[in-house]
Amino acid sequence: MRPSLLRLIPRGPTLLVLGVLLGLAFPALADLARPLMPATIFLIVLGTLLRIDNQAVVGALRQPSLSVLLPAVVMVACPLVIGIAGHALSLSPELALAVVLAVSAPPSSGTAAVARMLGLDGAVPLVVTVLSMVLAPVTVPLLAGWFGGLEISAFELALRLALLIGGAEGIAFLFRRHAAPVLAAHGGMVDGIIVAALLVFAVATMAGIGAQIAADMQAATLCLVLAFACNIALQATGAVLLQGDLAQRLTVGLILGNRNVGLVWSALGAAASPRMALYFAATQLPIYILPRLIETLIGRDKNKVKP
Repeated sequence: MRPSLLRLIPRGPTLLVLGVLLGLAFPALADLARPLMPATIFLIVLGTLLRIDNQAVVGALRQPSLSVLLPAVVMVACPLVIGIAGHALSLSPELALAVVLAVSAPPSSGTAAVARMLGLDGAVPLVVTVLSMVLAPVTVPLLAGWFGGLEISAFELALRLALLIGGAEGIAFLFRRHAAPVLAAHGGMVDGIIVAALLVFAVATMAGIGAQIAADMQAATLCLVLAFACNIALQATGAVLLQGDLAQRLTVGLILGNRNVGLVWSALGAAASPRMALYFAATQLPIYILPRLIETLIGRDKNKVKP
């Protein structure tokens, strides 16, 4: 099993696209995977926390740009700007709230693993993701309450997020305390499990989406366009925030663009309306498709610098 999981890592970007396509092409498979969504989210968050490098965390805490500025931009500035833009575009309140909730989520727990798949630095997204997850139970409910329209109280949403993230953090703490050498020796295995969980999650998010697309193609198209526009805009913004080479810029772009929408989606539960669920599902497409395009971009850049 271990070699099989390890082989998933370099094929990760392609597999993630495949997961989305499988979920759309085989609705029964997506319906079968749908109940696994909370478990896969928990597993992805747990895997991310298990990959924490204490030295990297300490080093990041000594850099205000990583420990304060970047998490603040990710968790506060980006949702506010996107939310204001959504209202300026006269989006329906329901869709505008869905966009805000998606962008208020912390960076995708698989971003560090995806960065490593692409040959980028996985330490920075890992640290920023962990710090952002700590902020999530506070910032997500506050932003949701400010923009309004949720059928769940801010306190209940905060409690659900705290339980989901705190539970994973507690288990990760126990593993790291009692099995640190094993984790250090099998970090690639953890990445493989994260990729496998991301694949199952990608399939699960497509449950019912085909029917919604068939019922209202215009709404589905709008959600898809918004999802790609937000992700690309955030990645482009991230790429210009940090001075450095292409790999460093793309890493920050991934942090801003790829959000753990599934975490917020799972915490909302039945409070997520069908239209919100449609948008949340649409956000998975750029999350899983764009890394494949970035992989191509990196490959071309490497070929240019070869003597």
